[in-house]
Parts: sequence; C-alpha cells; structure tokens
Amino acid sequence: MSETGATILGCAGQQLSQAEAAFFREAAPWGFILFSRNVGDAEQLRALCADLREAVGREAPILIDQEGGRVHRLAPPLGRAWPAPLDHAEAASDAARALFLRYRLIAAELRDLGIDANCAPMADVAEEATHLFLKNRCYGSEPGVVARRARAVAEGLMAGGVLPVLKHVPGHGRARADSHLELPVVRASKDELEAQDFAAFRPLGDLPLAMTAHIVYSAFDADRPATTSPRMIRHIRDGIGIEGLLMTDDISMQALHGPMAARAEDSIAAGCDVVLHCNGEMAEMEQVVAGSGTLWGAAARRADAAIAARRTPEDLDIAEAEEELRALGGMAGDG
Repeated sequence: MSETGATILGCAGQQLSQAEAAFFREAAPWGFILFSRNVGDAEQLRALCADLREAVGREAPILIDQEGGRVHRLAPPLGRAWPAPLDHAEAASDAARALFLRYRLIAAELRDLGIDANCAPMADVAEEATHLFLKNRCYGSEPGVVARRARAVAEGLMAGGVLPVLKHVPGHGRARADSHLELPVVRASKDELEAQDFAAFRPLGDLPLAMTAHIVYSAFDADRPATTSPRMIRHIRDGIGIEGLLMTDDISMQALHGPMAARAEDSIAAGCDVVLHCNGEMAEMEQVVAGSGTLWGAAARRADAAIAARRTPEDLDIAEAEEELRALGGMAGDG
C-alpha cells in the first residue's frame, strides 16, 4: 500500500516485532501511539520510535498521553511527576502561565525520546457531577477559563516541538459514565451545550489536531455517539469551528459496539479524518486498516497541515522554567 492509511496505531511491546514491522510497512498508518506497555528506558524508547518511523519510511508523528497527574505514560525518571491538571491550575497564582511551563517541560521530555505529539490539551468543562475518571484532568469549570488554559497548554507543547491534540470534542464534562467502559449519553439541550461545553472548544478551532468524544449528544443525534455521527461531526466542523485533523478517540473502547472494521468505516463515513486504535492487537488492527481506507481529499490536506505545524523546539532553560513554575505555586516534580 503506497498511500498513507487513515489510521493511528499502537504496537504490542517495547520492541517492534518483524510481523508488526511488515504490517506497518503495508498498512502505512499516518501515525503511531505509545502506551506504558511500550515504555522501558530512554534508549529503548528512542529505538522503538526510530523503528516505527523506519517501518513506514517517513517521519510519522508518534503520539502519547502525557497529561501529567493520573494520566501519564512516562513515569520518573523519564517524565516528571505532576499533580492533576485541575489541582495544579487551581493552586497556581497564574494558571495559564503555570500550565504553559508544565507542558513546555513535558514537551522537552517527549522530544528527547523521539515523541512529537501529545494528547492534550483537554477543553472539557468540569462540573460538580463530572465522572471521576475525567474531573481532575480538566482545567476549570468555566468555558472561557478552560479555553485560555487549554491554549496555554497547546502553546507550551508547540514551543517544545510537540503537536497538541485537542480533546474530547465536543466536550466530555457532562458525561456521567466512563467511555472506556460504557457509552455515555448527554441529554442537555443545544443551547446548554453551545453555552458551556462547545464554548470552550470554539476558540481553539485552529489547533492542528483534535480528538472526538465517544458520547451521544441526544440534542444532535440520539442514536449515534459523536465519533460516528455525521450530524455531530458536521457541527464540530461548521458550528464549533474545528479546522484541524480530526481523529477518533480509541475505537477499541467499550463505548462503541460492533466489529472493528465497522467502527472504523462508520467513523470515516461520519467525517472523522483518522481512526485511532490503541491496544496493539494485530487482528483488530487488520480490521481497522481495512475499514479506514487511506487519506485523501480534505482529510489528506488536513493531515499535511498538521505535519507542517511541527516546529523545531525553541530554546529552553530548564532550571529557569522550573524555578518560575515553583514561584507560581506549581510543581516541577521529579526527574
């Protein structure tokens, strides 16, 4: 397969097997994603990133979830230990600056290991009843505040040469279920969603990459989650204004149902550009690749624009950044 696949895929372990390398060479995924199962030490991780890119013959983006706090794939000494983002933001005298510095330091850690995309920022608006799997990962409870802090996160990552992935579009804060385990349904009205959840994402529509939420928003589509809903994806584009490459959240999550190929087909048909599959299981990846097809048209143009947004990291005095962060009431952590 000479064309680029409309997929982002994982691998099973800390080294790429011959079978995986051959599969990726043929499937040509647009990018890859790493999880804790892939992480050993720095030398191993750099080698794995190099092998993944060699398999597809290009500088494919390599993603990771390194929010800091509970969601992290790199533990000390590879990555600093951080408080939860919401706790950090609320403790800092200047939350936006603290989050910029936090994610600028995270970007330095990632780039040193060969990783150049991070699944952050989150623009989900926290509520009192937001599910605990998500709540303290958020940046605030007011849309304008969340948008400003999310912008700071994105700018910190990009200054460090790491692409940000905006999530979970169009908003996970009202969900009362964990989409890893079941399908949440949000029954808020269109006006309520526009005023709060969608409002936090609207100022961030220019970011190069965004990720959908596996959530039913019944005011827009009572039958399908955003990831597979043409009506919801159309509103994400035209109503909220998300311009960048739109990827699914992990389609192996239990919020979605049916064969992997059908999940992938439905996501692409709805208007997602790229299908994310994370667990590294070969049989599932084969189905995802078959169902996703290749990048073409507007999706290919958005993919190219995302790659073009990668920057050479700006200079950083790490000790100075850590000192400023401590002075703000943040936490530089270990490492």
